[in-house]
Amino acid sequence: MNSCAVILFSGGIDSTTALYWALKEFGGTIALVIDYSQKHRIETRMARKIAAMNGIDSHLLHLPLKGLLHSALLDDERPIPTSLAHSLDERGVPFTYVPFRNGIFLALAAAFGESRGIFDLVTGFNRIDTPDYPDTTEAFARKMETAINEGTSARMTGKRFRVHTPLARLNKKEIICLGLDLGADYSHSISCYRGREEPCRKCPACEIRSRAFAELGMEDPLVSRLKRGKRR
Repeated sequence: MNSCAVILFSGGIDSTTALYWALKEFGGTIALVIDYSQKHRIETRMARKIAAMNGIDSHLLHLPLKGLLHSALLDDERPIPTSLAHSLDERGVPFTYVPFRNGIFLALAAAFGESRGIFDLVTGFNRIDTPDYPDTTEAFARKMETAINEGTSARMTGKRFRVHTPLARLNKKEIICLGLDLGADYSHSISCYRGREEPCRKCPACEIRSRAFAELGMEDPLVSRLKRGKRR
């Protein structure tokens, strides 16, 4: 078991599962939470809450990408898709794709980890449920790992960064099953792109999430908590 890992943590289903995976695999975990001007930035508050509930240190990084990059997740004039069926533009690129977001975030996580002598980086990348996102693949993660090891002090010291993608080959149902086996609490995890604590149940993220819980024959723990009247 290694001493510590840095996890890119948004607080959604995937990264929450990855967080619990990291807690099992490593002696310690630090959550890097990024506010990049996303419409659903409520996820950053809830992510820090989830980290605190698990006794994990979290660091909130403000990286305003609005106005610099174009995506429905950033631009007020670009509506969030109403369903998975309407989520792709004429090129086959998701409206909710933020250009090279995961590459940017991994580079930041590497710099953050290098500054602290931490060389294991954990992600919640999931290619199966997001097949049109180019920056969620295992191949992408491996190439970023190579670039990080070439462009940091790891090149001189012999210490090697590792980019972990424990969910890359799992669909949402399988990810939730893994998380439940690890004791994950999804009652504060936020997936909805519309920026509310209560799921809109229409956007692509809500559709994938609700379908997975339905396949498992269980109510979404977030929905259950909200029904009990316990908001953030």
